[in-house]
Amino acid sequence: MSSKAAAPSAPKASSREWTGLAVLALPTLLISLDQSVLFLALPHLAEALKPTGTQTLWMMDIYGFMIAGFLITMGTLGDRVGRRKLLMIGAACVGLTSLLAAYSTSAETLIATRALLGISAATLMPSTLALISNMFHDPQERGRAIAVWASCFMAGTALGPVVGGVLLEYFWWGSVFLLGVPIMVILLVLAPILLPEYRDAGAGKVDLLSVALSLGAILPVIYGLKELAKYGWDPLAAGAILAGLVVGALFVSRQRKLESPLLDLRLFSSASFSFALVVLLVSMVAMGGFYLFVTGYFQMVEGLSPMEAGLWMVPSALASIVSAQLAPTLVKRLPLGIVIGMGLGIGAVGYVLIAFVGPAGGLPLLVAGFVVVFFGSGPAGALGTHLVVSSAPPERGGSAAALSSISGDLGVALGIAVLGSIGSAVYRGQVQVPEGLPEGAARATGDSLESTLATVGRLSPELGDQALAAARDAYTSGLNTVAVVCALVAATTAVIAMTALRGVGSGVADQADR
Repeated sequence: MSSKAAAPSAPKASSREWTGLAVLALPTLLISLDQSVLFLALPHLAEALKPTGTQTLWMMDIYGFMIAGFLITMGTLGDRVGRRKLLMIGAACVGLTSLLAAYSTSAETLIATRALLGISAATLMPSTLALISNMFHDPQERGRAIAVWASCFMAGTALGPVVGGVLLEYFWWGSVFLLGVPIMVILLVLAPILLPEYRDAGAGKVDLLSVALSLGAILPVIYGLKELAKYGWDPLAAGAILAGLVVGALFVSRQRKLESPLLDLRLFSSASFSFALVVLLVSMVAMGGFYLFVTGYFQMVEGLSPMEAGLWMVPSALASIVSAQLAPTLVKRLPLGIVIGMGLGIGAVGYVLIAFVGPAGGLPLLVAGFVVVFFGSGPAGALGTHLVVSSAPPERGGSAAALSSISGDLGVALGIAVLGSIGSAVYRGQVQVPEGLPEGAARATGDSLESTLATVGRLSPELGDQALAAARDAYTSGLNTVAVVCALVAATTAVIAMTALRGVGSGVADQADR
């Protein structure tokens, strides 16, 4: 293209920008660690704080709810007040709320501090990603930097159980929250030195009604999807999703009328931007939902501890990091859509391998298949995020980064709800409840593997072994079926990426709107 050839070369990043990238990687790693580390601490929390069942669920979920709900607000707020400033405010709040969570003395206090921690953490993701777009002007260097950013998020998800297991081996349950304190202190010290400031000087005031509407749209949808995933069909959960969609329509209508909207809908006028969000969302539907089944297989079928399960997840995390780092190099030679599509196609092969995992001796094939799945997911995460951020004008970088994160959160929630329902339905249809079980144990075995594990201790060794064998067979059947569904989703998304993004090459920022 002649216009592209005539354009001056973008300035290259210096060592200061690359060192600053390491600083931005810290909060990214922390957020993904925080999302998985609490599972290990639950038994210790239950003993110390004596929460009810409902309180335990809110301890787990409120953090993710608040992050998802406030991403749009924080992304836009960073564009207005300054991305580095908001990052530092958020880092200080994360450090403080982490301390409060670590020393909580009641279940109610921990739920409240986890909510504040989630709101604080919502400042970090869009700020870090938007600052990368300010620091790296060369499209290829920006792609490499975003690949590093995405790799840190993937690594944190796998390392959470490992790090948490080590901490809980030697310290009390609150130590898992103290991880954030030194990381945030380092960020607060180095950010003014290494990170640039950016704000949109022409932005208007934040519309508070739009903030309320965005929360009213996102939170009920996430809540409803999680409830459906846990308990199956429920009118209240379905009503929450419907209410969220209605409020979402009101939110969109209001944004069209505002001179300075909370979310600039003109971002969606870029076809590449919109399709990249779709690819991110759909790929996370498969990844998010299937991750739940794999960790369940590790712990409930193979009998591994959470820490051992986390160690078995490390190879897949390393595979995703490798492919995310390879993607910017491949996109120099091939169109971006082809690279993403090839990766998703490889991921589909990994799901097919897992479809043949058995209830006994299936660990090697499951790990191998999941390594292939994660290797294939790396390009979609790195390049898809790069495309979303690069498609937005500089003054809307925070909003674009927030939308990228929200698409991932919604994809995970949707995947857990839909694939979880499919897996549960297969389990109930396949489980062969042994004869002679007491009524309560038979009902538990017919319901889920989790329920079976909770009841086998009250059975004779022979009946307990029979119930467990039947439940593990049925759970593995659910895993196999979900793997087939995920393979179809990955293959379909690969076709979408190759078709819709076929004209986008290495100069993503220059070509995104063409």
